[in-house]
Amino acid sequence: MKLTRLLPATTVYAHCDLPCGVYDPAQARIEAESVLKIMQKYAANEDVVFRTRAIIIKEERAELAKRHLWVLWTDYFKPEHLEQHPDLHDLFWRATKAAGQAKHSVDPADGQKLLDLIAEIDAIFQTTKK
Repeated sequence: MKLTRLLPATTVYAHCDLPCGVYDPAQARIEAESVLKIMQKYAANEDVVFRTRAIIIKEERAELAKRHLWVLWTDYFKPEHLEQHPDLHDLFWRATKAAGQAKHSVDPADGQKLLDLIAEIDAIFQTTKK
């Protein structure tokens, strides 16, 4: 038996893939905060094993931050948001590039740059939640 026979047909309207509440820049921010903290701990520790583990984890967290940014950009933000915020595309481009840079850097300034760009995205995101 087809599932459509069991469930009533209902049309749902949303500006994103699912009704609001599933997308949030906080996911990218949490990963970026981890990246920055790992960079700081890396700088404060001379142990080779610790540093190796820190780099591996930092790269994973930076990749996750990048992935969360891309999901937010491709699944949440729509053309009307770009009309309201013409620099949005460039902002996401810079943020995902910063996440990539954080993957190959141990400089906390690169981690902070990523966090700052995510904060800019979050500020715009908040204006779209109405």
